[in-house]
Amino acid sequence: MIIELAAGDDLAALLAFREEAAAWLRELGSDQWSRPYPAERLLATIEAGTVFMVRDRGVTAATITLTPEAEDGLWSSEELAEPSLFVNKLTVARTHAGRDLGGRLLDWAGDRAYRSGASWLRLDAWTANAGLQRYYLDHGFVHVRTVTEGGAVNGGPRVSGWLAQRGVRRGTAHGLLDMTPAPAPIAAL
Repeated sequence: MIIELAAGDDLAALLAFREEAAAWLRELGSDQWSRPYPAERLLATIEAGTVFMVRDRGVTAATITLTPEAEDGLWSSEELAEPSLFVNKLTVARTHAGRDLGGRLLDWAGDRAYRSGASWLRLDAWTANAGLQRYYLDHGFVHVRTVTEGGAVNGGPRVSGWLAQRGVRRGTAHGLLDMTPAPAPIAAL
């Protein structure tokens, strides 16, 4: 399997990919990702070079967004002063589920964060999805806190405020052929 940067022509596939994940989550009883993701926001992250695709013989197997910017209102100013990369929208196709591809992708992200000069790989997860939180804990993340107030809509409840982090590591064996350019130093981001 290879990992490469997403391109603009991946937009439709990524939107469909997210819909597949949302449908699976609904089957599990979760409301995570129940609102459609705005195509223009996704295109902006693709154009920013922060969306990565895992391909298995030409088929999209997984995707991850890795960015130096945190969502507003989640992390303290002290935490934001520490060099970090933030994981968003990690999604594995149901055809590739059960192979720990998500864990391998987190290891790839940790190595990329290390090579950029970051100290931390951080994420926010769906507040009501205990299974997802357990998944991240099982992959070496430590729960920092849960932010429940100050959501994006009228300051209401935040649905993705379970915060976790893990220290970055170099050269973790993730088994993905990395076709991406070398990461920019975090200070330059």
